[in-house]
This record gives sequence, C-alpha cells and structure tokens, in this order.
Amino acid sequence: MTEKNLDVRQMKSLTLAYMGDVIYDKYIREYLIQKGFVQPDQLHHKAVEFVAATSQSKVLKTWLSEEFLDDEESGVVRRGRNAKSRVPKNTDVMTYRYSTAFEALLGFHYLIGNNERLEQLIYHAIQNTEERSR
Repeated sequence: MTEKNLDVRQMKSLTLAYMGDVIYDKYIREYLIQKGFVQPDQLHHKAVEFVAATSQSKVLKTWLSEEFLDDEESGVVRRGRNAKSRVPKNTDVMTYRYSTAFEALLGFHYLIGNNERLEQLIYHAIQNTEERSR
C-alpha cells in the first residue's frame, strides 16, 4: 500500500465516519470479549447495543450537552452531522446524522494519531451506553 500525505482535517466527513465505524466496532468487540462474552451470537447481540445508530446518537448528544468536546472536535461533529448520505430505512434522519458525526469524530482522532483522546471518547461512550442499558 502506498502512503499518501493526507490532510485529515480536510477529509470528507463520510470518510472519517467510515474509519470511525471500524475503529469503534473493534474496540467494542475487544471490550465485550474481555468482559466474557465469547459466543458469536451473544457477542453480536451485545455489540449491537453499542454500535447501533441510536446508541451512538445518544452518546454524542450527551457529549454536546456536557460540553465534553473542544472547538476542533465540535467542528468535526458539525461537519459529520451535516454530511449528506443515504439514511437506512431502520432509523430516522437526525439519529443517523448524529451517529455519522459520532463516527466521524472517532475516525478523525484515529487518523490524526490521537489515540489517548480516542480511547477517552470510546471509554466514555461505553460507560454512557452501559448506564442507559441498566
């Protein structure tokens, strides 16, 4: 694979979200396996609780209401929320847009190599989702 000098800050939001989706899914799968979920069917059903658009949207709305994000992150979220994409039939437009913005933010941190903040956001998202599911 040839490496290009990419300007992540100029990247399209849907590209950031594409990467963020993969990264979040990876962290969630690792988290669930470490918690003892080892059967594939069990893993899948539990993972859906975290990676569903509704869960990601709720986490992002919490971050926004708590002013958990800095100005640059808020800009990434705004761009991600406003990105034009096809909305799946199983969710409403606003939920999907917030979910896309959530994934774009994670993709942004991953691609700029800011792993400390990425893991902080993911840890917070996991805690937020688990608290809501209790």
